[in-house]
Amino acid sequence: MIDRLDTDKWLKRFEINEFPEPESITLKHPVLLCHGYGAIASLVKPSPLYDVAMLLRTHNVPAFAPNIVPYAKIETRAEGWVQLIQELTEEVPSGKVNIIAHSMGGLDMRYALAKLDIADQVASFTTICTPHRGTSLAELTLKTPDAIRDKLADFLDWMGDRIYPKTKSDSVGSAEQLTRKYVTEVFNPQVPNVPDIPYYSYSSAVGKGTNAPIRVIARYQNKHIFDLEGINDGMVSVASSKWGEHIKTLNLSHLEQMNLRVKDDRQEIYQQFWIDIVKMLRENGH
Repeated sequence: MIDRLDTDKWLKRFEINEFPEPESITLKHPVLLCHGYGAIASLVKPSPLYDVAMLLRTHNVPAFAPNIVPYAKIETRAEGWVQLIQELTEEVPSGKVNIIAHSMGGLDMRYALAKLDIADQVASFTTICTPHRGTSLAELTLKTPDAIRDKLADFLDWMGDRIYPKTKSDSVGSAEQLTRKYVTEVFNPQVPNVPDIPYYSYSSAVGKGTNAPIRVIARYQNKHIFDLEGINDGMVSVASSKWGEHIKTLNLSHLEQMNLRVKDDRQEIYQQFWIDIVKMLRENGH
């Protein structure tokens, strides 16, 4: 038995690294993480992107993941982000932040940049799986029979009002703004990119049409979006996620991107994804 033991491999575990600490990443401006639609993540953590902020902080990146109303129209949510940006930049020497927005948060911030005079306080803008051309999942949700949809909306608004009582929730109104028709025919023509601010984007694809896994509970919506829009992360298609300079396509589900329901063997993928984003910002001088 001892003769068959690979002692070199076993002792390798005790080999120490010269620098065991997480890599230090220095940016010119802090990072503001803007979350998307919904309140599920807020039930299990301080904010939907809290884990991401804590991960980035271990790499010396000042990152903030505040909360705004989870269910409200883009215009209302954008006003909430602007207020937080103004508070944050008052404490920042450079007076600017790098914005990384997930999902609907990207639409909120596109609106804020174009309509709410916040551009001078933003150094860069990165979106993660934002439905820049809408999502057929929103349309599927809105096609639910009226009786069921109304009860679900009442529950979501009730939950949203208790999680974030500062602003009245509107789950149906916000879902309508995520449809492909609204985003492509109304929102995009009225909300142009702001000159002199770099717009970066990341997309993601799992499940049908890929080799990346997706949980059984999300397979129906994943297939629904695939049939209408192509490969997707379970909520937003790759085609819809691309905006500005598209950096890459990931292999994480929409929930995994927020560190929700991430299996142990995929934790490294989740962590490396977010570290790569801030490294991209560093390389581009932000």
